[in-house]
Amino acid sequence: MNAANSILLSPADNVAVANGRIEIGAALPGGAVAVAVIEPGHKVAIKPIATGEAVVKYAQAIGRATQDIGPGEHVHSHNLIFESGRLPVVPPSEAEHATEADRARTFMGYRRADGRAGTRNFIGIIASVNCSATVCHAIADEANRTLLPKYPGIDGFVPIVHGQGCGMSGTGDGMMVLHRTLAGYARHPNFGGVMMVGLGCEVNQLTLYGQKGVAAGKRHFNIQDAGGSRKSVEKAMGVLAEIAEEVGRLEREPIPVSEIVVGLQCGGSDGMSGITANPALGAAVDILAGVGGIGILSETTEIYGAEHLLAYRAASPEIAAKLDGYVKWWEDHVAKHGASIDNNPSPGNKRGGLTTILEKSLGAVAKGGQTPLNGVFGYAEKVTGHGLVFMDTPGYDPVSATGQVAGGANVIVFTTGRGSCFGCRPTPSIKVATNSTMYHQMEEDMDVNCGVIASGEKTIAGMGREIFELIVETASGRKTKSEAFGYGDNEFVPWHLGATL
Repeated sequence: MNAANSILLSPADNVAVANGRIEIGAALPGGAVAVAVIEPGHKVAIKPIATGEAVVKYAQAIGRATQDIGPGEHVHSHNLIFESGRLPVVPPSEAEHATEADRARTFMGYRRADGRAGTRNFIGIIASVNCSATVCHAIADEANRTLLPKYPGIDGFVPIVHGQGCGMSGTGDGMMVLHRTLAGYARHPNFGGVMMVGLGCEVNQLTLYGQKGVAAGKRHFNIQDAGGSRKSVEKAMGVLAEIAEEVGRLEREPIPVSEIVVGLQCGGSDGMSGITANPALGAAVDILAGVGGIGILSETTEIYGAEHLLAYRAASPEIAAKLDGYVKWWEDHVAKHGASIDNNPSPGNKRGGLTTILEKSLGAVAKGGQTPLNGVFGYAEKVTGHGLVFMDTPGYDPVSATGQVAGGANVIVFTTGRGSCFGCRPTPSIKVATNSTMYHQMEEDMDVNCGVIASGEKTIAGMGREIFELIVETASGRKTKSEAFGYGDNEFVPWHLGATL
């Protein structure tokens, strides 16, 4: 229901969301009148809310009032605190479902030797340790300057560098996660070939990867063994010329759309994220699941408080229990550091109208649509199966997306209300704007405008179909705007666990 530039998401709600700047005296749903100026994306009370009473949005309690709130007043962090009072009501989905024609479709991708499907044809230069990062950048720069023009079938040479690999224990969660992440990138189907470069004396030795067939042979070497930095670049160019000769001959071929694996991200969220872009992405995921593809929902700290909605949809009790186990780990983890998961909404989120993590979580879960939850995976684990799955990651976008790509995501779809700029090579990143104002202000960075849902021009289901079609086109080679600008070389950020020694 819309009135006076506001949206009532459910008849059970006692707040509406501003769909534009609401002036004092403007009419609100239910006959209320605005008594304060309400900025776009922010909440306004449409009923009296007593101190301690639940504030309800999405037909779910998002927190409790810290003071009496009258109809027409602004509802935000000055009068609302996080408290998980959950209501067993799930908003209905407008999602469009896959058709027989959808299930028969293909995209134009790269069939790799291990059988997986790639959407891009990059060559990766992967650092085993921070100490080899500069050399990896130099190698990639030289290869893009001298080799790439000779091989139009190659999308580029990508440096995959990071700040870890030494000054850490060789055992434990930190090394396990780093190793799993780097191995996932080394095997990623969007890389036609890879080279790993180490320093030589680091904890994260190349031999750890060679034992698993990832970094075996002359394509992978240490700077110390090569005789130094410049000699390493020279050595790499000779090896990359051989790799490019092989990879440059590869051509796209028809591959079933069931082999598209999409990482679902949201960053710089605002009050419209859970109203427009996230539900529209959820509608696209429902179609993707219907054709047998995979959608990876992540950011455990951002589903906190709404995990019961996912658990209810779990395909088995074991899947629900695994999800609950990760949530409990996070509760313990943040408590050890004297923090609260409700600290997650950033200042930008709050300026956009989001007050509590539960409110943000209810909107974030909408990215997963209404399809069953078919699996739960640890950070950077190889994702298998079909339909919607969940990967445990932090809420920080670069870390979360890195885990998804390591797990096999060959497309990323990233919703944003404030205007997050992001790329994630070797995987293309589709940016979806939640509101028309930001879309037009940053059109050079945004691929899709879901603000047309709030204006009534298009439906959630209609935009879900558009996003699905763009996913297929992007998988077939259409460049996203982040790719056109050159994003993606600096967004590889593995989750750093454990002590720095």
